Amino acid sequence: MRTIDLGEGRRLDRSVIAGLDAGNYLEQRLNVVFQGATGSGKSHLLCALVKSACRARYRAVYVRMPDLAEQVTVASNKPGGVPKLVRKYATYNLLAIDEWLVDKPDELFKRFLLELMELRYDTVSTAFATQLATKEWHRQLGGDTIADTILDRIVHNAIWINTGEYNMRQRHGQAMLDN
Repeated sequence: MRTIDLGEGRRLDRSVIAGLDAGNYLEQRLNVVFQGATGSGKSHLLCALVKSACRARYRAVYVRMPDLAEQVTVASNKPGGVPKLVRKYATYNLLAIDEWLVDKPDELFKRFLLELMELRYDTVSTAFATQLATKEWHRQLGGDTIADTILDRIVHNAIWINTGEYNMRQRHGQAMLDN
């Protein structure tokens, strides 16, 4: 987290980033949401958050939502597989989910998310990286009571960080070409 580019164009709050690095959100069992455009550094920030938590000796894991959905599908074909997967991901002090809601989840995956968020709620922290505005989450989750329940366990105790429109890949790619 200490190496995060806090250039003026990104409009990231230095004190918020420092607070995340200190791990206070983990002790308070708060969620973290990185929201912004493609290339704005959401995944980089999410990975830095996981590394910072690991350095502080917390159990933390990073997973892309499409990969997690695939794990659920595979687990559904095994006896007790999905509940076992829920318990596995519920035990981490920090679960970091990248590409949150990039794809609309099917019914099996929505139920997995419901159980997972229920177990994690107010006991551990979950971090998300997404391009979607929060107002689109409900629709993407199916717009039903399951969507309501999942979101209720995420949004009300979350630190929100807008990574903006500034494309870090473009900036770093141009810097490499200039050198």
